[in-house]
Amino acid sequence: MTMTTSATTEHPGTVPTPASRPLGKKKYAVGVRHQMDAAELASTGLRDRWYPIIPSRFVGTGAMVKVKRLNVDWLLFRDALGRVRMLEDRCPHRSAPLSVGQHLGDRVACKYHGVQVDGSGKVVSVPGMPGCALEGKTATVSLAVVEAADMVFAFMPLTEDSEVPEFKLPDRLADPEVSWFSNYAEWKGPWRFYMDNVLDPMHGAFLHRESHSMSGGDTSARFRIRETDRGFFFEKTDQRGVNFDWVEFCREGMDYVDLEIPYAESAGPGGVFGIVGMSTPIDQQTSAVFHWRTRRVSGWERDVWRFMYKATLEEKHWVVLEQDREVLEALAADADREENLYQHDLGVARIRRIYQADAREQAAKLEAL
Repeated sequence: MTMTTSATTEHPGTVPTPASRPLGKKKYAVGVRHQMDAAELASTGLRDRWYPIIPSRFVGTGAMVKVKRLNVDWLLFRDALGRVRMLEDRCPHRSAPLSVGQHLGDRVACKYHGVQVDGSGKVVSVPGMPGCALEGKTATVSLAVVEAADMVFAFMPLTEDSEVPEFKLPDRLADPEVSWFSNYAEWKGPWRFYMDNVLDPMHGAFLHRESHSMSGGDTSARFRIRETDRGFFFEKTDQRGVNFDWVEFCREGMDYVDLEIPYAESAGPGGVFGIVGMSTPIDQQTSAVFHWRTRRVSGWERDVWRFMYKATLEEKHWVVLEQDREVLEALAADADREENLYQHDLGVARIRRIYQADAREQAAKLEAL
């Protein structure tokens, strides 16, 4: 397990500057060409955050990878120095998708008219009209990108003036004493449903009752919210270390959840089983889901854990994840619009209020541009 990081200072990400935009043209959210309201921001993803995009292994040498994230089309490619670059998948000339063009090492060439754009979004060549005014302009959105914990992360700005915060991995993933395995999936459900699910520890005692790690504990409980300097804990007050008994929602440069589930002795030596989870909106109805399954182990115990995970435990974890996926994909698109919540849903209600407030704040910023 090796972690490689591309420092954001080497590639801060750029968007077309005000000087490159016609005078009087309305400014919108980065990558969007219409006015977004709070409802759309909430459904397609809040901006001004780091998000995991795809596993690093998906972006091979010479590859051109098209993805949709936060309802915007993007192109990822690895440049001649091995760094992953992420551009909006639109040629600045006629908006043809760059992803169907040609990889030229430190740049990509649009297939339509040959316009060449480098990893910073600058037009470096217009073969059809050398010396034209487009050459030398930063006219394509380029995002700040970091590779870490087996994933490509990108900062999704709200506006061209957004400042890129320092990239910081969750504690479990940054700790060299913690061993982890990454996991990636795409679900046919809104990203907010994933966040509701992980802020609901009680579902573990029912949905995952027959799983290898969540068969114990009571099927009734009381919960409380406990504030932290980076978010909040949502935890059972009368049970700890038995089932999915607590989750911490963390807001740093990115949003993620951190939780622990006890392992039986049959899972081998080592500490408790930890999970770091994140979700990135693809569009309004599809989500990219990322998990890192962790354990604090060292020496020979670390070797045993890693062997057992690949040999037996990974398959069992996929079963649990599939249980979540099947339920969330079966929910109606407006399942969270008419409910009867009770005390177990305090975490769900809290995360919804946070995101709704953020969406309103970001919509107000856009309206003021």
